[in-house]
Amino acid sequence: MTDEQKAREAAARQRFFAIGLFRLSGVFILMFGFLIMLQKFDFVSGDKAKIMGAIIATMGMFQTISVPRLLARAWRTPPGP
Repeated sequence: MTDEQKAREAAARQRFFAIGLFRLSGVFILMFGFLIMLQKFDFVSGDKAKIMGAIIATMGMFQTISVPRLLARAWRTPPGP
């Protein structure tokens, strides 16, 4: 394996790890939003909890679904000659 191939493989591993990390963090944000909607925390309650939880859950869903796709598209290998 040449140095260029090793560098490409290392970059691919880092990108794969980053995409997985974005998905995992999105799931945690989504779960945090649901816990807020269920009023499991003392810092927010009532209708404010439902609204705040829905906003945070929506952001978590976006990060889980859309961000990895956007990153994969940006990091896609260009077509060969």
